Amino acid sequence: MIVIRSSKPDDGERVVEIWRDAVDATHHFLAPNDRMAIDEMVCGFLPAAPLWLAVDANDRPIAFMLIDEGHMEALFVDPEVRGQGVGAALVRHGLSLQSTMTTDVNEQNGQAVGFYERMGFRRTGRSPLDGQGRPYPLIHLRYGG
Repeated sequence: MIVIRSSKPDDGERVVEIWRDAVDATHHFLAPNDRMAIDEMVCGFLPAAPLWLAVDANDRPIAFMLIDEGHMEALFVDPEVRGQGVGAALVRHGLSLQSTMTTDVNEQNGQAVGFYERMGFRRTGRSPLDGQGRPYPLIHLRYGG
């Protein structure tokens, strides 16, 4: 059974660890310099961000989701539990809080694009650059509405 709870201040280190492991497992398209710059940015805000966490039986975070004003800014799952329904459980939790949601996903991350489409998200557009102006195209997705 997957338990979902809000993050606490002492979850910060583990959340960054999940982010790094998940990115290393799925974002092979990132140039090393971009990966380092993004890591620095993420470490500056993620530990204090208001996250939803999926935790194991010992209350250890195994995945997290960040939603800001109806937009899912982040969904990252520890590679050790990927494919076991943890990410889907977080998305369903988010949709239980608000029936309409948007998100963006890197076009080069085909598995993530497929995941969101299987969850019922529809493509609404594409941007040639990521949010920081880097050459990593984004697919814009929307659920509901």
